[in-house]
Amino acid sequence: MDELLIMLNEMGIPFAYDHFAEGESPEPPFICYLLPQSDHFSADGKVYYKISGVHIELYTDIKDLSVEQKVEAVLDTHGIFYEKSEVWIESERLYEVLYTFEMEV
Repeated sequence: MDELLIMLNEMGIPFAYDHFAEGESPEPPFICYLLPQSDHFSADGKVYYKISGVHIELYTDIKDLSVEQKVEAVLDTHGIFYEKSEVWIESERLYEVLYTFEMEV
């Protein structure tokens, strides 16, 4: 978890776990991150490596490749293999670029 927080700080973009409190959401760009599932390595009923799925959701009000490159540069520097997808959220008028990966926690 410490490495994840270090990476998020290095991105230089405001972030919160899951969501920002009502009325406290910063102007885009901002990040919400989640740890939605685990994929632990275990044997003989014991967990040897705790591996968590990670979602980093980057929100922008315009398609901003420079902000995406900033996020990706940090992930690349830390040797993170990630998948990337994006969607326009009409009700929020925001783009969401989703980075998914696994890491030891």
